[in-house]
Amino acid sequence: MPQQHDFDVLILGSGAAGLSLALLVADHVKVAVLSKNKISSGSTSWAQGGIAAVLDDRDSMESHIEDTLNAGAGLCDYEAVKFVVNQGKEAINWLIENGADFTRDDAPDESHPVDGDYHLTQEGGHSFRRVIHQADATGKEVQISLEKQIKKHPNITIFEHHMAVDLISNDRKNFKHQKCVGAYVLDTKRGEVDVFRAKATVLATGGASRAYLYTSNPDGSTGDGIAMAWRLGCRVANMEFNQFHPTCLYHPEARTFLLTEALRGEGAVLKLPNGRRFMDRFDDRGELAPRDIVAQAIDHEMKRLGVDHLLLDISHKNADFIIEHFPTIYKRCLKLGYDLTKDPIPIVPAAHYTCGGVMTDLNAKTDVKNLYAVGEVAHTGLHGANRMASNSLLECLVFAKSAAQDILKVLKREKLNTDIKPWDESRVTDSDEEVVVSHNWNELRHFMWDYVGIVRSTRRLQRAARRIDMLAGEIREYYSEFTVTPDLIELRNLVTVSDLIVHSALLRTESRGLHHTLDFPDRDPDLDGRNTILRPPRRPRSR
Repeated sequence: MPQQHDFDVLILGSGAAGLSLALLVADHVKVAVLSKNKISSGSTSWAQGGIAAVLDDRDSMESHIEDTLNAGAGLCDYEAVKFVVNQGKEAINWLIENGADFTRDDAPDESHPVDGDYHLTQEGGHSFRRVIHQADATGKEVQISLEKQIKKHPNITIFEHHMAVDLISNDRKNFKHQKCVGAYVLDTKRGEVDVFRAKATVLATGGASRAYLYTSNPDGSTGDGIAMAWRLGCRVANMEFNQFHPTCLYHPEARTFLLTEALRGEGAVLKLPNGRRFMDRFDDRGELAPRDIVAQAIDHEMKRLGVDHLLLDISHKNADFIIEHFPTIYKRCLKLGYDLTKDPIPIVPAAHYTCGGVMTDLNAKTDVKNLYAVGEVAHTGLHGANRMASNSLLECLVFAKSAAQDILKVLKREKLNTDIKPWDESRVTDSDEEVVVSHNWNELRHFMWDYVGIVRSTRRLQRAARRIDMLAGEIREYYSEFTVTPDLIELRNLVTVSDLIVHSALLRTESRGLHHTLDFPDRDPDLDGRNTILRPPRRPRSR
């Protein structure tokens, strides 16, 4: 039987953004944290590099701000960048207070500036070593430390294997005055759709990189929060800016294994199949250029040479140094037949981060009252046209705090909405045609990779748009007739988000940051500061 759950705060997502926010409000209210799979299954655990923050006296807030603005290619919101950067050290200290353990520097010197004795590394786009990390598994360390705090807090209830189907509005006829009052949630173990009522709902669902065939992200990165917010009536911005990480391991058994940018920060170089370096032909910063430049350079060389991968080489560094600083990568590569200390490693770019998302203010508030968005699901103005390395976990922490502060104020005057109808399955049946879902999923990811990837053209985008329209029609029909399943929910959301990506890309008639189109190869200075904002139809929908 379907169930009903009542909480003060409902958090959809269990990564750094969601768990941080839960801890920051839980002393005062009752919180539900929902995870599509296990609590640790999100993108946070996969983050290797680290967290960018000004932690050394020789660095400065102004430099971190300037680097972020430069990487964002004229589309960052200055106030948002300043807001995040200025809270960097405080956010790191909060993590440490909650049990996070970062790598120490046994022999600090001028090339490894530290605050206290923490080792700081440098990644693409940064002018200083300012990335604090735990070897090459920073996200895992952050996730584990937050989980430990979450699991022992009496006011936090964790719901694993629970997938949001749609957000619930108090009044879908009055768009301007509606507010979010909870969500319909599929318990994937029971196969029932439950009602979660809440005074405030938080989207911390991550990005949408699974729209692409090759990605560094876990399976759950299907744009759920973006799609649900769009259906409820929220604006989205800059969906054309999809970051492709330049260096994922090229191997049939490891299509999602990331080779952190910190490798290049510690001296790894990119090479052609003949062993020659090439990045100096594309940017004076070489391998430490921002990710969009490096990914486009790799894509260019692969297409020019007709090869399916290039090489990343750090074997010239001391073997003990490599194993100590990159133990996870070293062991994984060795298992697959590559010795990081001796050989170049085959690499290929892969979809990595969604720079656009649900529009929010500095308190993480969306267009819909009592609905917040934190982390990769949100467009805060921090990333602009290209996210700078290791700013993402910092964004999660800073906006989790600002959202928590606003939520605690809002809850003082909010009551639970008790007029919510149960999920209606009276007119649907179980499907015996799951092949439709799997076929459409594969088709979507293939043409998104081919037509809406690192390099685009108007014709390719138009082809993608036509195919999305066809798939969307099939999925609407399928969704209206059959019982919801996890695969159907994710496919429905991915098609929605892919449509937003394609239409945003068609609207941007220039090449900037992560959006590179053959028909408009140059950056248009008249479009500096001009975000691509999409507004949904004024008729929020759900089943």
